[in-house]
This record gives sequence, C-alpha cells and structure tokens, in this order.
Amino acid sequence: MAQGSDSNDTSYTRSPSPGSTRGSQDDMRKVMRREKNRIAAQKSRLRQTQKADSLHLESENLEKENAALRKEVKRLKEEAKYLTTVLSNHESVCTGLSSPSSDLLYGPHHGYHQHIAVQHYPL
Repeated sequence: MAQGSDSNDTSYTRSPSPGSTRGSQDDMRKVMRREKNRIAAQKSRLRQTQKADSLHLESENLEKENAALRKEVKRLKEEAKYLTTVLSNHESVCTGLSSPSSDLLYGPHHGYHQHIAVQHYPL
C-alpha cells in the first residue's frame, strides 16, 4: 500500500482558511441529505408495510371466496347426483325415451304431465 493512503493518516489537515465555510456547507448538505434519506427510507418502509397489510387482507378475502365456491361446487355435485338418480328412476317409467331415433319425443307420463318435446342433437 502506498504511503499517505491510510485513512488514519493525520498528515493531511484542513487549514482554517476561507475554505472552512465551504466545509461547513458541505457538512450541512450531508446532514440534510441524510435527513432526506432517513425520511425517504421511513416512507418506503411504511409503504411496504401497507402493501403487506393489503395483500394479507386480499389473501383472507380470496380464501373466504374460495371456501364459498368449494361449498357451492359440493352442493352442485350433490344436486347433479340427485338429478341423475331421479332421471335414472324416471327412465324406467317413461316409455317415450325408449325410441331415440325420432327427432321429437313425447312422453305419455300417464296423462298427468305436460308433454315435453326433447330434440336430439348429433354429437
């Protein structure tokens, strides 16, 4: 290492000449810059905390919505299962569904149901 490059070297000192007012201005600028930096860091941490809080609330809301949707899916699956069972039980009674070759099917339903037209679409 070269001589004079040590930061603890005291051979270099400022003289109390007119440049010392400039040194105090530089010191004031440093203090002001540090204060502005401290305030900016504080604001940044506050924004980061607010964002984390917002994301936490959004996460809780999405979890609630997800639970409600899962409950709805379960209910719909149960309803589909019930309707499939009802249809299966009805098919054995309904004579109109026994001939799938016609375009329109009219079930007799023993005279107490309305006639229901069912149109078959090609798959």
